[in-house]
Amino acid sequence: MTGGRFLSIGEIMVEMAPADGGLFAMGFAGDTFNTAWYARRVLPADWQVGYFTAIGTDAVSDDMAAFMAREGIDTAAVRRVPDRTVGLYMIQLKRGERSFSYWRGQSAAKTLADDTGALGAALAGVDIVHFSGITLAILSAPARQAFCAALARARAAGSHIAFDTNLRPRLWPGAEAMRDGLMQGAAVADTVLPSLDEEALAFGDATAQDTIARYRAAGASTVAVKNGAETCHVWSADEGAFSADPPEVARIVDSTAAGDSFAAAFLAARAEGAAVQDAAARATALAAQVVQRRGALAPEIFEKGGTS
Repeated sequence: MTGGRFLSIGEIMVEMAPADGGLFAMGFAGDTFNTAWYARRVLPADWQVGYFTAIGTDAVSDDMAAFMAREGIDTAAVRRVPDRTVGLYMIQLKRGERSFSYWRGQSAAKTLADDTGALGAALAGVDIVHFSGITLAILSAPARQAFCAALARARAAGSHIAFDTNLRPRLWPGAEAMRDGLMQGAAVADTVLPSLDEEALAFGDATAQDTIARYRAAGASTVAVKNGAETCHVWSADEGAFSADPPEVARIVDSTAAGDSFAAAFLAARAEGAAVQDAAARATALAAQVVQRRGALAPEIFEKGGTS
């Protein structure tokens, strides 16, 4: 596909990530923003990559908007909400695995679906729309319904909708609400990108095939089940089932954004016409590079020519 528009939707937050000497470095990140950031770097230059969210009108929100623009992300659709600010999260690492602490009570992103007119305008004419389970989880039930309805309209108009299930159980009022919310998102998605460990937690899946079967039944035409360092299983309605083994990684430094970068590379490859197995191989290759570096965003991968 020559040229196009990629829009990621969700919450970008202030990130406090571990640095040398027991200190923390401040940055900006968030699952769907991370995907937009990586998509900007792996999609051809004639693609526009944008982000839809809501931020405040305070100084840190100004800094965040300026950061997105500097990173090549189109911010025309970003809403500014007075009397709100942005969320913050802190990453803690143990043997390369991350845990998070969050402060998002006044996050403007929780209102991202309140203005349905702005949401519809942002979605108009977009080729690929990406959202996640976190996007859904931060919304109220009525806002979530309005958001999914807007995605359904965009899908009917020709947009390809991609959904990374990305579970954060603490953001949901309970396990049943989380399962219902995930399936609500899956029902409007063409591509679903779940992780096997999370699907086992939420739905009791024993195998990747269980996960594929559920999202296939929900209406997805492509499902790629991530599984960390283990085999990734993918299925598409046109090409059938395949698997991809991630490259071996000698040392995992930080698994933050592994799934987000996977989504970017997978969707970019598919947009360029790659077969689903090749898209999965590209996605696992990028994620394998990302986990060997600290923080959500790894510009040095691209500066050193580590990926194309």
